[in-house]
Amino acid sequence: GAMIAGYVQHGHGDKAFKLFWQMQVKNVKPDEVTFISILQACTILTTLEQGKEVHAHIMERGFESDIFVGNTLVDMYVKCGS
Repeated sequence: GAMIAGYVQHGHGDKAFKLFWQMQVKNVKPDEVTFISILQACTILTTLEQGKEVHAHIMERGFESDIFVGNTLVDMYVKCGS
């Protein structure tokens, strides 16, 4: 999660996504910080389709009721045009 957050903070959303998907392949369970960071990458890159995929993962892991994840989801959808 910290590496993804670092990539996003330094404008490397593409690297953040690559690491996030590698985590999924290796069955590493993301936490709230990871989801917030990868949603911020979606917002920076305006990648709505990837944002929707991340949203599905958030729902699978049960984080949709987390206030910080929820706020970041709303921000992503508003800024990506949905």
